Amino acid sequence: MFSDFINRLTHPAPAPLQDADARLALTALLVRVARSDGSYDQEERERIDRIAATRYDLSASGAADLRAQAEELESQAPDTVRFTRAIKDAVAYDHRIAVIEALWEVALADGVREAEEDSLLRLVASLLGISDVDSAMARQRIEAKK
Repeated sequence: MFSDFINRLTHPAPAPLQDADARLALTALLVRVARSDGSYDQEERERIDRIAATRYDLSASGAADLRAQAEELESQAPDTVRFTRAIKDAVAYDHRIAVIEALWEVALADGVREAEEDSLLRLVASLLGISDVDSAMARQRIEAKK
């Protein structure tokens, strides 16, 4: 189902993604980060749903549907390095900044800032072409909301 989408995303010169495809790819990245510790529980799924509903103005069922599609895409997507670089090439910078904010929201959800999460987010931000300064500012915006 997603093989054509993945092929378009990982093409050597990908075209910019339409909004719906960008939402799907970016939500799949949220899923990938949530799954990265080997545990993907209901709380993480609900957090992704809330992020998708808020960022994309979706109903609860629309956000859950997007997450379900993103889970399937994430399971078929290439390794994180190629996947994030493909997103970088196909998604506008401001949308990638929004994803970094969402990733920080997931990472800081438990109120504890872990070194492993910092390391992973630093890697993902770099692969998405987001500067350390912009990533830190995104984190600070999320921390200020708490």
